[in-house]
Amino acid sequence: MDSLITAAGRALAAGDPFGALNRVALREDAPALALRGIAMAQLGDLARAKALLKRAGHGFGAKEPVARARCILAEAEIALVSRDLSWPVKALDAARLVLETYGDRLNAAHARTIELRRLLLIGRLGEAERLLGGFDEAPLPPALEAARALATGGIALRRLQAEGARAAFERAAEAAGRARIPALVAEVEAAARVLEAPAARSIIRGQERPLMLGEVAALLASGSFVVDACRNVVREAGTTVPLATRPVLFSLARALAEAWPADASREDLLRRAFRAKEADESHRARLRVEIGRLRAELHGIAEINATQCGFALKPHRSCEVAVLAQPLEEPHADVLALLADGEAWSSSALALALGTSQRNMQRALETLAEAGKIRSFGKARARRWLTPPVPGFPTALLLPAPLPDG
Repeated sequence: MDSLITAAGRALAAGDPFGALNRVALREDAPALALRGIAMAQLGDLARAKALLKRAGHGFGAKEPVARARCILAEAEIALVSRDLSWPVKALDAARLVLETYGDRLNAAHARTIELRRLLLIGRLGEAERLLGGFDEAPLPPALEAARALATGGIALRRLQAEGARAAFERAAEAAGRARIPALVAEVEAAARVLEAPAARSIIRGQERPLMLGEVAALLASGSFVVDACRNVVREAGTTVPLATRPVLFSLARALAEAWPADASREDLLRRAFRAKEADESHRARLRVEIGRLRAELHGIAEINATQCGFALKPHRSCEVAVLAQPLEEPHADVLALLADGEAWSSSALALALGTSQRNMQRALETLAEAGKIRSFGKARARRWLTPPVPGFPTALLLPAPLPDG
């Protein structure tokens, strides 16, 4: 490798893309194309970066598997930054195996961090933890140490482990400071700010207040009867009743919990569960049926007793009932939560992260765009959606994913 390529590589490692381009901007050989592509990615021209890296990969060919694998690794990182979550993951896995086979430990570790970040975005915590466990114990350069600590902190956030997340972000900040890469320092600072933003709201005896991440974990561990509107489940003392596929039953459970210790009127239950403006006998009959189904679901942890005005919730063991709600409740709040990271997302990536269909996601995006809450640029497959970050609004690390998925 000649001196200009070496110098350009060092400039990129130090976060100086202009210094790298000054050395290789006019060259068309494969190593120079790869470095130019990485430099353009650092400058934000992702389309140009992808094209240069593809040319570099073809230029290296099968005779230089390590160099080609490094180009694939750079393409994968660009896909992650541009939220192209449909990018072929198998290509990244194959590149990581090549790098490990040929002893390129640092780039193999970088490939692992990219996979980790993608798994976190789509909420696959179990897979992310297994991949994190595959890191060797040997020291890494500061930039990779920071990336690994960020991934560790992201997993801790999803597991509602506030202190673990805080410790991981502190390690990431220390490593990012040693790396002296401004973009990495800013990324760590943005991730750490999540701990200072409300993660949810509690509604107890008619009183509503915001909760930080640690307070959410404390509430769930308190043994209280909790109707979790972030994940549409009911919890009590280690028992979990999932109602995500039973929206009517969950609406009834939440209405009863918000009214506790008093009863919830039939009119309120009909309005909340069925959107009925005026109750007739058919509505009342349906309410009795659905209350019976909810009783069956909550059997063993609570009773639902009929009263003169409506129905009342009576937990078997807990002396407190709480509703755990999202910080912001409005149509398509989960989409806004993902877009709050300030990145430009494709509709396919949003659908993948939230576990919904592409068509449903398109409808949600169109509704939000008509309301002026998000905007898009590009056309067809290149179309991306974004919104300015909302102060105090949690990121995707908190809202969409279920609690520990194993």
